Amino acid sequence: MTWTDRRGLPLSTQSARAATLYREGVDLMLAAWPGAGEALDAAIAEDPDFAMAHAARARLHAVSAESALARARMAEAERLATARADAREASHIAVLALSVAGRAGPALEAVLSHVEAWPSDAMILGMPLGAFGLFAFSGRADHDQARVDLCARHAHAYPADDWWFQSSQGWSRVENGDVAGGLGQLEAAYDLRPMNANTVHALCHARHEAGEGGAALALLEGWLPGYDRGGILHGHLSWHGAVTMLERGDAAGALDLYLAAIRPGVARGVPINVVSDAAAFLWRLEAYGHAAPAGLWDEAAAYGAARFAQAGHPFIDLHMALIEAAVGRREALNARAAALDAMVAQGALAAGPAAPAICRAALAFADGDYAGCADLLAPLAAEVVRVGGSGAQRELVDDMLVLAQMRDGRAGAARAALGRRLARRPSRRDADWLQALG
Repeated sequence: MTWTDRRGLPLSTQSARAATLYREGVDLMLAAWPGAGEALDAAIAEDPDFAMAHAARARLHAVSAESALARARMAEAERLATARADAREASHIAVLALSVAGRAGPALEAVLSHVEAWPSDAMILGMPLGAFGLFAFSGRADHDQARVDLCARHAHAYPADDWWFQSSQGWSRVENGDVAGGLGQLEAAYDLRPMNANTVHALCHARHEAGEGGAALALLEGWLPGYDRGGILHGHLSWHGAVTMLERGDAAGALDLYLAAIRPGVARGVPINVVSDAAAFLWRLEAYGHAAPAGLWDEAAAYGAARFAQAGHPFIDLHMALIEAAVGRREALNARAAALDAMVAQGALAAGPAAPAICRAALAFADGDYAGCADLLAPLAAEVVRVGGSGAQRELVDDMLVLAQMRDGRAGAARAALGRRLARRPSRRDADWLQALG
């Protein structure tokens, strides 16, 4: 008998139990829910030669920033695939192998080719999607549109009750500006599978973009207690709550949440989330007029320096620059920006010159050189998107520019920027800043 995955694609295993465990593990992985590793390990125990289960385990290790484990498991999947894998499975494993090896450009090309033949292969279709997906970190300025186009191209392969696709397409639409349409799709996806951290995450983004911070907080307050603190998105979802509270004027509550669930050493998410969430929250806290308690920046600096000392990932470099500027590590920050400059000159940095410029702007802002900060950031308005991440995450750079303009006496430019932002979504913070300009 031929067993299949959740969406009807054949699996090269003779074990019904292994197939069931594989489907469960993949579902949990796509929902960012605890237990995926255990389910996939059990599938491998049932059928040690099940190459797809090894490949899925490798993918989960990679998503969890467990690089050595990912490479070892991927090598086993590739070895097994030569003996027992059909064409779809062999292609699936080859795509994942490129990603695990850190070959993002070839991996994206392979993904797009693979899903032309097998569009219902959700794990592969998901790789370019999301704020940290292959499109977001491709350096493309149009990556939001690219995600929408990819989902639209392959929507025919997913029924209306496919919770993963409805969530993925809904968030892609939100990030590309179709907030109302995407929000409706995300709410439908949530109804299909409430125990899905990726959907709740996307709903937080949608509520943010709609200017509905109260609704985002209500969702998190009701849902987050049921999500294990070891869940990969627990700390980041808490960050969404803290940033929303801060924007709504509750700095004390936001700081309490940061200390309880977001700070390094407490958050149990992947390092890219831990360091970016810490840097972005502490920067916002101070930029919005509140002092960060002693030691918190140093704590973030120690965490980041141990994991991201080398430049080359613009989204991480942006946040490391915020930290290095805050703690006075000027030499480290300047070396990071210089390394990015060299990569740009060699054609090896897809995000282009915006990445080192943003790092230098962070230092200028921290030094009180608001004119220098504004001069660096103002020409980059259309380029910041190339560093990746989500719109909510990149908003920090826009905040930095607006505040630099306000503090440098460029009221007209700041007023215009705030007017555009308020026309897009209501924001108490932006309204307060606009009022302060007179």
